[in-house]
Amino acid sequence: MKIQHKWLLAAAVAMTTAVAIPGAAAADPGDSTDVAVTVEIAPIEEPGVLAMSIAANSVALAEEGSTLEERRFTGTLPTVTVTDTRTGDEIPEGAAWAVLGNASDFTGDAGQAAISAGHLGWKPNLIDGGETGLVAEGEEVVTVLDEPTQPGNNVGLVDQELLVSTFDSGEVTEGSYTVDADLFLKTPADVAAGSYSSTLTLSLFE
Repeated sequence: MKIQHKWLLAAAVAMTTAVAIPGAAAADPGDSTDVAVTVEIAPIEEPGVLAMSIAANSVALAEEGSTLEERRFTGTLPTVTVTDTRTGDEIPEGAAWAVLGNASDFTGDAGQAAISAGHLGWKPNLIDGGETGLVAEGEEVVTVLDEPTQPGNNVGLVDQELLVSTFDSGEVTEGSYTVDADLFLKTPADVAAGSYSSTLTLSLFE
């Protein structure tokens, strides 16, 4: 309809300007004036998000503190950052987020017997929990070669273990929160030599 409307208007103008007045002198061009046209286009307001990132995708454990009874290997989990840019109604009432982690068994590159994920533990360390104090790291997870810190506690990163969490997303100030963890692998002293690898999976839940 807009195209048709423009075409009809052009036809009417053509008919009007086709009428000539005998003897009329051509009009002199008048002064010209520029009109500045401006517009302010606001950025699109994206909804806030809850997201997780990690500083690196690998970590190598190095031997430290081994004894005659066991071999010990340590390292540091790359810094994990949870960012929450949501505000107001974007946060479900009563919601709480948490980062959980679990590891696969260590497999050897030359067919050595696998080392179960129960031999890998961690001790989370909250680097920046914001000003509210509502973000906290999880408890230490010991290995199958250690005594559990409390009866009934899981040993090893076999199941999903807590790295960091908040109890109420709505109460936590908008921003970013960081955490890492001391990693430690403990094996029997007679473990087969060679290179081993495991996958530590971190998941953000709310």
